[in-house]
Amino acid sequence: MEAFLFIPCLVEHVLPQVGEATAVVLSRAGVAPVLPKGQTCCGQFAYKRGRSDLVRPLARRFVEIFADAPAVVCPSGSCTAMVRRYPSLFAEGDPWRARAEAVAAKTFELGQFLVEQLGIVDLGARFAARATLHASCQTTRVLGAGSATEALLAKVAGLSLVPLARPENCCGFGGAFSVDYPEVSQAILAEKIADIVASEADVVITAEPSCLVNIASALAKRELPIRPLHLAEVLAGEAL
Repeated sequence: MEAFLFIPCLVEHVLPQVGEATAVVLSRAGVAPVLPKGQTCCGQFAYKRGRSDLVRPLARRFVEIFADAPAVVCPSGSCTAMVRRYPSLFAEGDPWRARAEAVAAKTFELGQFLVEQLGIVDLGARFAARATLHASCQTTRVLGAGSATEALLAKVAGLSLVPLARPENCCGFGGAFSVDYPEVSQAILAEKIADIVASEADVVITAEPSCLVNIASALAKRELPIRPLHLAEVLAGEAL
């Protein structure tokens, strides 16, 4: 089986190791990863600014690129959720709506694809660490894929997963929210970092690249020796 990789902007430009780990994980699951050329931004930021007019050309391009994919896999819940919204950008009866629906129906966040589509929870990964999980808002509340993330991590040999005191709390990023309300965003982030520190974890794991960048930046600024990792990096384990 093949799966086309949908690589978000943050992964391509800031976290390329996450894209590489995603390909490793899919291969380990018996899926051949295919990276189609010509990918662009999914348009999530513009969409959240109310600029659907700017997103439609991006949606059409995405649909054209991934139309023939058996499945589309993305290491980001928020970008996956954006693709799921593409049909709503086009009016009833518009041919692009039906095409967008077809692509949206086969687009999955990495963990969701492994667990819900392939029925795989144990990839034979090994990662010795005391870790805690930041469950992103988009992955858990919008996609409902949080249980898939937890199921996959539960099968990683050597990984001791400890809970956060307030696991439901946002990291404060929220895309445009962190730009429009920086003080509030930083206050929310400070609470998240305090909870991570209190967990006494050596590693903090998340399935969302934007959360990963936000948390990693805060940890670095505070010079805290806690390693931030994406779910794909942990599942790739010793293969990296």
